Amino acid sequence: QVQLIESGGGLVQAGGSLRLSCAASGRTFSNYNMGWFRQAQGKEREFVAAISWSGAHTYFADSVKGRFTIPRDNAKNTVYLQMNSLKFEDTAVYYCAAARDGRWYSAYRYDGGYDYWGQGTQVTVSS
Repeated sequence: QVQLIESGGGLVQAGGSLRLSCAASGRTFSNYNMGWFRQAQGKEREFVAAISWSGAHTYFADSVKGRFTIPRDNAKNTVYLQMNSLKFEDTAVYYCAAARDGRWYSAYRYDGGYDYWGQGTQVTVSS
């Protein structure tokens, strides 16, 4: 049983930055691979970024490469999504997800690759 609690969403102007946090319960957090997804109004949920349990492997959607990073702090049971140079197109509800190690490396960009999900947090980019 893992619970993910997201925070850090809000309103930001285009070109600005925002940092999302995802705090996880459970003493086995360090064994979980983590991902971020987003869903814009009227669109399907899409993969944003992912990081392996050790932090050795990270993956990003083409739309956010060079702008977003996904650091994690296992000591704090927290994964972050650092969003820079935000665009209007980044406006969406962002979801944190956790996956058990093993199958994740072949499914990190798909909803089905994750076992637990956060409640979502709204990010709105204005101009």
